[in-house]
Amino acid sequence: MQWIQWVAAIAGAVSVYLSARENIWSWPTAIVNVGLYVFVFLESGLYSDMGLQVVYLVLSIYGGYKWLYGGGQHTTLHVSRASTREWVVSTTVGMVFWLALGRYTSTLPRVAYPYLDAGLTTLSLVAQWMMTRKKLENWVLWIIADIVYVPMYVFKNLYVTAGLYAVFLVLAVIGFIDWRRSYARDRVAQPAIA
Repeated sequence: MQWIQWVAAIAGAVSVYLSARENIWSWPTAIVNVGLYVFVFLESGLYSDMGLQVVYLVLSIYGGYKWLYGGGQHTTLHVSRASTREWVVSTTVGMVFWLALGRYTSTLPRVAYPYLDAGLTTLSLVAQWMMTRKKLENWVLWIIADIVYVPMYVFKNLYVTAGLYAVFLVLAVIGFIDWRRSYARDRVAQPAIA
């Protein structure tokens, strides 16, 4: 498992770096990352995280398409802010999903930290969904998740993965700064509507 964890970690770091740079190649590297992490989390008993990787696979395909064709008239998507409605819906759905997933996974054999794992899984899903739609706030959610993921993975003796999530934390801060600049630049470049 150690070599799989290393390859997955490298692919994940490259993917997040490319995401921070708004590079479309972040999505294919994400597919490699999440595909390998299915096996790592299965072996570690982190079932919510394992299931999350499968969802990430689907979201990575969707995200690549959305980034290429999700803008006006099927053009490249630009960074935007999450609306109040998007926050209310994602928070409500997220809370229900977190509690249901935590309850379900707490009944599984060899499960580790079912409610914490389910909460981080839910937070990550919301962040990933926002990333596929180039919402600036996705980086804030990733920062919060990474701050909690690092010690959880240390406690599970997944040191390579803990190190990766520490790198993710740094990249999330960089991503937030870069995307905020991109958002501001695009707003200045848009012509005023009369």
